[in-house]
Amino acid sequence: MHLIDRIQPNYPPIARAVGVQGQVILRAIISRQGTIANLQVVSGHPMLVKAAVDAVKQWRYRPYVLNGQPVEVETQITVNFLLSGG
Repeated sequence: MHLIDRIQPNYPPIARAVGVQGQVILRAIISRQGTIANLQVVSGHPMLVKAAVDAVKQWRYRPYVLNGQPVEVETQITVNFLLSGG
């Protein structure tokens, strides 16, 4: 699987204001067309989950090919939210 279009999540302003950072872990099904067919939250701070899901839903992958045919594949995606230290 090769990610060809990655949309960065928008850091939620309220999460930024109160200093929330961390990872959101998602389980995704990548369709035969390379789009996100299904997305489930595995873990993550509730203030960050929606921004991660909204961004990842727009990601595009080069379809995974098995025996010459594109197939659906399940993967885990980690989205990091980090506040800069300046």
